[in-house]
Amino acid sequence: MSRILDVKNLIGGYGKVQIMNDVDLYVDEGEFVTVIGPNGCGKSTFIKIVFGIATYYSGSVKHKGEEVSGWRTDSLVNRGIAYVPQVDNVFPSLSVRENLDMGGIHLPGPLLNERIDEILEMFEDLKPRMSDVAASLSGGQRQMLAISRALISNPDFLLLDEPTAALSPLYQKQIIERIDALRSKGITVLIVEQNARLSLARSDRGYIFSNGKVVHTNKASEILTDPQINEYFLGTKKGD
Repeated sequence: MSRILDVKNLIGGYGKVQIMNDVDLYVDEGEFVTVIGPNGCGKSTFIKIVFGIATYYSGSVKHKGEEVSGWRTDSLVNRGIAYVPQVDNVFPSLSVRENLDMGGIHLPGPLLNERIDEILEMFEDLKPRMSDVAASLSGGQRQMLAISRALISNPDFLLLDEPTAALSPLYQKQIIERIDALRSKGITVLIVEQNARLSLARSDRGYIFSNGKVVHTNKASEILTDPQINEYFLGTKKGD
């Protein structure tokens, strides 16, 4: 099994404000890995540093064995990495089809159409909405559109930042199921998620962040059944 992402001693933040402190994390090919932790612990910052959005200070970020620390986002996309942000992840005034076209703006027409057809097989909810503006979609449908647009570039590694935030329980479940199903298409997944239980239930492994550091990592099943972690990170009090 090859290593898709290997992060060691990562330090970074926003400008001169340091957020991350010596983070070590890895993701192997075909894995679904979830990062959890309290608000403000650095989860989203970490994934943004990896994708070249937040500020990289030092440490090592390797993708498939090659050092990509501090690389530009477009260069990472060309390597097969895609990122779906938590907010502002669709163009609300454009139609669903136009949003998908934007995801493959540099692709020749026939290949773009082929990619869109493949993606709509995975996200069938979007098929009847292709002519509708993205602003008219439900929160869950917008998230499906954001993920679909990221997949147009045909990535093999997908980074997702809080994909179920502010969604109904039904759409939360559907989104996580669809993300998990991407593994059958050869896509490795690293997800930052507030709904820890839902995501860990589908994950191979998990990382817990606190104050910009990894404070625990284990198999997802072990994290879910650890009573101390349940109390402090998964919202279950003793006796619940």
